[in-house]
Amino acid sequence: MDKKESRLRRSRKTRAKIAEMKVARLSVHRTNCHIYAQIIDASGSKVLASASTLEAEVRKDLPKGGNKDAAALVGKRIAEKAKVAGVETVAFDRSGFHYHGRIKALADAARENGLKF
Repeated sequence: MDKKESRLRRSRKTRAKIAEMKVARLSVHRTNCHIYAQIIDASGSKVLASASTLEAEVRKDLPKGGNKDAAALVGKRIAEKAKVAGVETVAFDRSGFHYHGRIKALADAARENGLKF
């Protein structure tokens, strides 16, 4: 089993548990250059809010999108957009990525800005 297969296996287990809970989920994806976050409704069919390092407002503030500072900014933006969409509580779906580094920075920033998970 290679690195990608292991991550996808972890993500399937997490998504199955979140589906049982029937709550909105904060899904995070990262690449070497960027990080993306989406809030998906409980049914899994509609994106309620999204933020990433590809957005123009984020790109003008940060020169690189693949570091902890960028992840923290995306976490702050997704929390603000969630409040506007009326979402306060979510389940954190880290998409099989280990909870450290940029994933942890995004989660901490989202919690600090009022998102509960």
